[in-house]
Amino acid sequence: MLRPDEGWRAFRSVHLRHPGAHSTKRRRLHRHGLATDLAQRAAGSRLGLSPACQVSPRERLIIALDLASIEAAEQLVLRIGEAANFYKIGMELVYAGGLPLVERLVGEGKKVFLDLKLHDIPNTVERATAQIARLGASFLTVHAYPQTMKAAVAGAAGSHLKLLGVTALTSMNDKDLMEAGYASGVETTVVHRARQAKSRGVAGLILSPREVRMVRGVIGNRLILVTPGIRPKGVGAGDQKRVMTPAEAIAAGADHIVVGRPVTEAADPKAAAAAIIADVEQALAA
Repeated sequence: MLRPDEGWRAFRSVHLRHPGAHSTKRRRLHRHGLATDLAQRAAGSRLGLSPACQVSPRERLIIALDLASIEAAEQLVLRIGEAANFYKIGMELVYAGGLPLVERLVGEGKKVFLDLKLHDIPNTVERATAQIARLGASFLTVHAYPQTMKAAVAGAAGSHLKLLGVTALTSMNDKDLMEAGYASGVETTVVHRARQAKSRGVAGLILSPREVRMVRGVIGNRLILVTPGIRPKGVGAGDQKRVMTPAEAIAAGADHIVVGRPVTEAADPKAAAAAIIADVEQALAA
């Protein structure tokens, strides 16, 4: 078992210290990217995706590093290699000391989604967001309450950090919301928060894939829609209650899909990620 520093040293030795070994491959990928960019953008427009998120299929997959240790997360990133380049770091890993991992991943050319679901008094949210923006992450989640979103937008001002408002957790259904004291069910709550998010200046929303098409009909393509609750065909839903397959979510209008256990617990995480990206490509081409 490699120590954390050994794992990243090995990664850097291959990808940074000996760039010549990969230059031909990079040139081929670059030419392929130029050739397919227009087709991917056209597909994104056809599906109603956000113009800000008409990106490659590989970047549409966000792998959730919901793991107990930094070492486990680093090992997984090494195993996946270039098959994927967008990772979510949530509370479990952050509380295990994972914030420095954000900067390391960004330094290695990866994109990071910090899933912290901020919700506090406005002053605290604004200052916390300003500190988080220094890490170089691409996305940060905040709960989609008006004051919280407004404060986070102020804190992220001048940075490249995109804020995503959390509508209703994918582990919850109508009954769960009612038990928590909400006066309405999932769909009404999600639409209400989506409208508030659009007017508060956040870049996008976190929502179940089952609400994507409905929300697109309400807010159009101005917001980035990111969907957890993704399960490939044949994989159980686990503790998720509102799920779809990768292809179904993209076809519904999701810009990014977040996948955790189907990749992190797979015997071959790299192959699992590649299979999901292939599903995304098919959905975009359909």
